[in-house]
Amino acid sequence: MSFKPEYLKLKHGWRAAAGGWLGLWLATVTLPAQLPWSIYTDSLQNGFQDWSWASRSLDNSSPVHSGAFSIRVTANAWQAASFYHSDYHLNGYTHFSFWAHGGTAGGQQLQVYFSYPDESVGPTVTLPSALPANAWQQYRIPLSSLGAVNATNLHRINLRLTAAGASGTFYLDDVQFDPEPVPGQVNINVATTETIRTIDARHFGVNLTMWDQYFDPPYAATTTALLQELGATAVRMPGGSLSDEYHWAANVTLNNTWQWAASFSDMVHVTTNVGAQAFVVVNYGSGTPEEAAAWVRHANVTNQLGFKYWEIGNECYGTWETDTNALAHHAYTYAVRAAEYMAQMKAADPGIKIGVVAVPGEDAYANGYSDHPALNPRTGTTHNGWTPVLLTTLKALGATPDYLIHHHYPEWTNPDNPGGSAVSDVSLLQSTGNWQADAANLRQQIQDYFGSAGTNIELVVTENNSDSGAQGRQSTSLVNGVYYADSLGRLLQTEFQGFVWWCLRNGTDHGGNFDSSLYGWRDYGDLGLVNGVSQRHPTFYAAKLMRLWARPGDRLVSASSDYPWLAAYAARQENGSLTLLVLNKSLAADLTGNISLAGYNPAGVATVRSYGIPNDEAARTNGPAADQDLTTNLLTGVSASFTHEFPRLSLTLITLTPAAPHLEVVSANVPGTFRFRVNGQPGGRYVIQSSSDLDHWTDQATNQLSGGTWEITNSVAWPQHYWRAYWQP
Repeated sequence: MSFKPEYLKLKHGWRAAAGGWLGLWLATVTLPAQLPWSIYTDSLQNGFQDWSWASRSLDNSSPVHSGAFSIRVTANAWQAASFYHSDYHLNGYTHFSFWAHGGTAGGQQLQVYFSYPDESVGPTVTLPSALPANAWQQYRIPLSSLGAVNATNLHRINLRLTAAGASGTFYLDDVQFDPEPVPGQVNINVATTETIRTIDARHFGVNLTMWDQYFDPPYAATTTALLQELGATAVRMPGGSLSDEYHWAANVTLNNTWQWAASFSDMVHVTTNVGAQAFVVVNYGSGTPEEAAAWVRHANVTNQLGFKYWEIGNECYGTWETDTNALAHHAYTYAVRAAEYMAQMKAADPGIKIGVVAVPGEDAYANGYSDHPALNPRTGTTHNGWTPVLLTTLKALGATPDYLIHHHYPEWTNPDNPGGSAVSDVSLLQSTGNWQADAANLRQQIQDYFGSAGTNIELVVTENNSDSGAQGRQSTSLVNGVYYADSLGRLLQTEFQGFVWWCLRNGTDHGGNFDSSLYGWRDYGDLGLVNGVSQRHPTFYAAKLMRLWARPGDRLVSASSDYPWLAAYAARQENGSLTLLVLNKSLAADLTGNISLAGYNPAGVATVRSYGIPNDEAARTNGPAADQDLTTNLLTGVSASFTHEFPRLSLTLITLTPAAPHLEVVSANVPGTFRFRVNGQPGGRYVIQSSSDLDHWTDQATNQLSGGTWEITNSVAWPQHYWRAYWQP
C-alpha cells in the first residue's frame, strides 16, 4: 500500500526568541558572515508573528522605507508593536535594527526591550530622541545593551510607546537582526589527546517505517544498499506515532483489515542484511504487555535476531498519540503499565534493554493531571510534569528502565497555516545547542526522582529532524543536511548514547512552508533521507559523510571554533587517522579556517571530502550522478597548523593520517648496542624492527607512546645493520 500523507510526523513543539545600543546606523562595506535575519520586510518574515498590543496594520502602503509595505502603529502610552518567535538563538548577530517614521507630527518616544518564555524581560533601551516627522530614520541597538548577546531563548521583541512623547501614528519598516562581519580567519583548535567519549553504534541510526513500500522485491536490495551507503549501524521500527496502533503479528493498525506495505519481517530482512542493531517500538497506545512479550519471543527466541533495544510506546506524553487507556496521556498510568510491559518482556528475553519515553522539564506535559504529584527531594518542590511522575512511580514499583527516550524537532509547521509557522533557516542552524541542556535536564531528573538506583539509566535519542509538522522546502534542502551533521556533532558532546534520524523514507508533502526566504529549490517537503525508490536528499549525503567521519569505537576528541557559523568536530579513528568535520553554516559567506592540531603530527597530504551548493545544484540541473555525490580531493601542504577555505553552506571532512615516525640513533658506544629515539604521535603504537638484508625484518621492541617520543636501548647480534620504526594500527 502506498504512503498516506496523513501519516506524516505531526507533533507539537515550542521554541523561543530575540535581541540589542543605539545610534544612527552608518553604512559599512564589510561583508556579513550571515544574511541579516529579517523580522519584517513587506511582511513578517522567518516565522515571526504579530503579538502587538496596539492598533496596527502590517500592509501599510504609504509611507514605506523600502518595498511595497510598512507597519502602521497607532498607539497610546505603553502600548507596543511586538513580534514573537518561539525560542531562537542570536549567536553571530550584533544589533537589532529598524527604520522608524514619526508620521506628519512625529515626537513619539519609543523604548525597546526583549522578553523571555518565563515572562522575564531584558534591559529597556529608550531611543535617544523622538521619532522625526515626515522622515525615516534607522536605529541600531547593540544586543549587549538589550542583554541579549548570544541569547538562546529569546521570545518577544517589543517596541513600546512611552508617555514622555507624543501619541498617535508612527511607522516601522525593515526590522531585522544585523550579523557580525566576517572574520578574516576563524581559529579551529583540535586537542587530539583530549577524548570526550567513545562513539557508539547507536549514534548512526535511522528510522524505518511500515508505510515504506520499497522493502519488497525488487526494491529490497536497493533499500539495503542505501542503508549500507549511508553507514547505518542502527535502525528503529515500525514507524513513529503509528507504533501505538500497530499489531505486529497481523501487520495492521487498530481494527483495520488491510496490511501495511512493510511488515516486521520485511524490516527484519533489510536490517539483518545491513548488519544493524534494532530499536523496536511496542504498542502501548492500543496494545498489551502480552502482545509486546510475544513480539520479543518471536524476534529473539524463535528467530534469534538478538534485537537488543525495545521501547514502550512512542511519545506517549503527547495528545497526538493514540492512547486508549481510560486516562489517556497520563504519566502515572503509563508508568504502571510500563512496569508490566518490562516484567513480561524481560521474562521473554532477560538480555534486552527497555526504554521509556521522557521529556525535559519538570512541568512539561502534565496534560491537566495532578492526582499523582511528584516531590523533588533535592528542591522540596512538587511537580506534575510527565517525567517526574513517571520516574517517581517507576521507582515506587521497583521497575528500573534501561534508558530514557528523547525526541527533538526544533520547529513545527502548522498544516493549517504553514506561512505563519516559525520556520527559519537561520533559526534551525542556530538550534543545535539544545542537546546539552536536554541531557543535563534529563540526568538531573533521574538523579532527583530515582536517586542512585538510576545511575545506569542511559539517555537515547531515537527521533530527530528539523520540523515535526507539515513539510516544506527546508526539509529537503541543503540547510537540513547541514543541520543533520551539526545536530549529531553537538549531541555527541553530551551523554546521549544514541542518535536515530527520522527517517529513511517518509513521503512527499506539499503542505509545508515554501516561502522564498527559505533556501532550496525542491518543490516538495519530505523528512526522509530519500524520496521514492532512491532519490537522495542532502540529508542522505550528510549521513554518508558522517560514516566517513567516525565509526563505532572511534574516539570523539575536543575541537573548537571561535566563530559560531563555522562548527568543528573531530574524531580519532581506530586506524590512527584524525578526521575533522567542519560545517560552514553561513548562508552568505565563505570562511577561512586556521586549523591547529595539538598532539598530532599529520602526513603532508590529506583527503578532503565535501558536500555543498555545487553538489546540490548538480541535482537540481540533473547533472551527472558523480557531481551530485560527495566531492573528493587531496589537500597538500598539511602540517600541525594549516589553513583551508570552507564554502558557504557546506560540509567538509578532512581526513589526516599520522606522519611516518622518525627513528634516530642516540648513542652507539658499545658494539652491538644501540640507543634509539622514536618521534611519533602521542598515544600511537610503534614497532622497532631490525634486518640484515632489507628483506627479512625482526621485531625488537613495541611501545604505546604516552608522549611524543620513546627511547630504547637494544643489544642485538651482528650483523643487524638496518633498523626501522613504523606506526602500528
